[in-house]
Amino acid sequence: MLRIPTIIGHRGARTNAPENTLAGLRRAHEEGATWVEFDVKLTRDAIPVLIHDETLERTTDGRGAVREMTLAELGRVDAGCPAVFGDRFRGARIPTLEESLALLRDLGMGFNLEVKPCPGLEAETSRAALAVVARVWPAGAAVPVISSFKRAALEAARLAAPDLPRGYLAERLEGDWLGEARALGCATLHPGFRDLTRAQVETAHAAGLPVLAWTVNDPARAVELRGWGVDSLITDVPARIATALA
Repeated sequence: MLRIPTIIGHRGARTNAPENTLAGLRRAHEEGATWVEFDVKLTRDAIPVLIHDETLERTTDGRGAVREMTLAELGRVDAGCPAVFGDRFRGARIPTLEESLALLRDLGMGFNLEVKPCPGLEAETSRAALAVVARVWPAGAAVPVISSFKRAALEAARLAAPDLPRGYLAERLEGDWLGEARALGCATLHPGFRDLTRAQVETAHAAGLPVLAWTVNDPARAVELRGWGVDSLITDVPARIATALA
């Protein structure tokens, strides 16, 4: 049975620690989150790593495209975001997916893995990421959710790991979103919260799809969304949202 907590840390706990880093995953745990969401891309040598952007500039002191860097090259950049956090996290690195799952296993946490492929690498990124999950994630641990904005990534995930639940990820629910989610065999729905409506939540629930809304950082909006029946709130500030919902 799929069990998803009410609060999931977004890219770790990105308001209070660098996103998609081991420090960020630890911070989410410290703030009481039992699950985290993070982004996965491939290096030039096809190693799955945690990073959101296609380039290094926003979240590291490096420059260039992630897909053009080897893991060894990425290991030389600092992902501690000193412009945001000062020296607190200086020296933080872009972690591999394998390193990240090892930490989550030790912390007893679950995860939502977003396949965030560079263009043209949708299937390859899903296959590589899910091969790591299959190899290192314990059978008795929380069942993860694999989500993506990219249809090809979800289709590849269905072939690579048919038993793992897939999440339909969208900025807003438009067109025949329910039909598309069903066609992809998705088990969860991951809409942006800003344009989400109560009626859409009810439609999703009638179809048996839990709703995981992102990125909910405002306590009042969190309370409202929970009142609509939204199952899980993906947030940069897990502790703040937990306090609001207590």
